Amino acid sequence: MTSEQWSAAVRLLWGPPAKPARGPKRGLTLEGIALAGVGIADAEGLGGVSMQRVAAELAVTKMALYRYVPGKAELVALMVEAALPDPAGLDAGLAAAAARAASAGGGWREQLGVWARGLYEGFRAHPWLLEATVGARVMGPRELGWMERALAALDGCGLSGAEAMDSVVLVAGHVRGIAEQERAMAGGGGGAGGEGPDAQLVVMLGEVLRARGDDYPALAAALGSVAEQGGQEQALLYGLERILDGLGLLVERRGR
Repeated sequence: MTSEQWSAAVRLLWGPPAKPARGPKRGLTLEGIALAGVGIADAEGLGGVSMQRVAAELAVTKMALYRYVPGKAELVALMVEAALPDPAGLDAGLAAAAARAASAGGGWREQLGVWARGLYEGFRAHPWLLEATVGARVMGPRELGWMERALAALDGCGLSGAEAMDSVVLVAGHVRGIAEQERAMAGGGGGAGGEGPDAQLVVMLGEVLRARGDDYPALAAALGSVAEQGGQEQALLYGLERILDGLGLLVERRGR
């Protein structure tokens, strides 16, 4: 984003409801504009979104749209804010997780688990968010609300501010990685569906290993175990549990 785009995005995300910069009122709202963009991105991916496409979706001219949103960068910022689940929807689950484990250090682990699964579902619902939420950009109230709740879960664990932030980034990075893999397996762009990435990988590797299994005995044995005992589609939860195990050791050290 340029400095002008940055300032415009701040105004749109954090300022009072926008009025058209000039010309007659067209009955547009920032929410309606953002949701139109979200609908296009859900169907076609972020690359399908343009000011022209959104204007056509809303049955207005592109110039009318520019009276509310200066350009695509600011439009995408609004779309992210509209597409992210409201973090307030996590609050009941976070409170229940904290209550269940209150005797075991405040329930930070359970709360981060609820948070991570909620974030994952958000990426599954709108896979283009993976592309739209990278790099230096302005974050809106919802996105900061997600960060706030993750950091609040770690409050009282004895971590420094930097450690808490890095812990949240680590968990979010794992969630993103699994969601990105699933998006790639699904062909990108649209919504997730069909077999998960673990199952697809097993199928593809199985075809190769039936002919070349002797060259990769450890891999063949591991896949054979998966076929016999299950364990597919556990990458998200398995990785999350291992990350939280390591974080738990750090929290334990800080508490000594």
